[in-house]
Amino acid sequence: MTALTGTLAEIRDDFQALEQNDRLQLLLEFSDELPDLPERYRDHPDLLERVEECQAPVYIFVEVDEHDIVHLFATAPQEAPTTRGFASILVQGLAGLTADEVLAVPDDFPNTLGLTQAVSPLRLRGMSALLGRAKRQVRAKVAA
Repeated sequence: MTALTGTLAEIRDDFQALEQNDRLQLLLEFSDELPDLPERYRDHPDLLERVEECQAPVYIFVEVDEHDIVHLFATAPQEAPTTRGFASILVQGLAGLTADEVLAVPDDFPNTLGLTQAVSPLRLRGMSALLGRAKRQVRAKVAA
């Protein structure tokens, strides 16, 4: 098992502590916890990047502040609860991490949640794509 720290590790551990059916319920609970976009992005959807690998229209934007702390913002429709749940896990799990810590998150993190029997491989690839695009945006912001 890959060593994770902070909220992302807690989220993974919470999923792994549950039975399969309860894991899906927890994912749906995360979907209800996806924060709304800040007003600066609601008024400028052109700043958000579409995650094409997701079946539902999911958009993200990453900020790296002056202290090298990453802030991930995401939007996903209510009618796509699993995708919305994945976005919420990443928004909450990456919150407060430095750019280096985000870049160190294993690419296979979505597979560590134990959802392979509860959701389709296509949906897991979508979550992997969310993480991959967030990391790409972090690298771009740090390099700028």
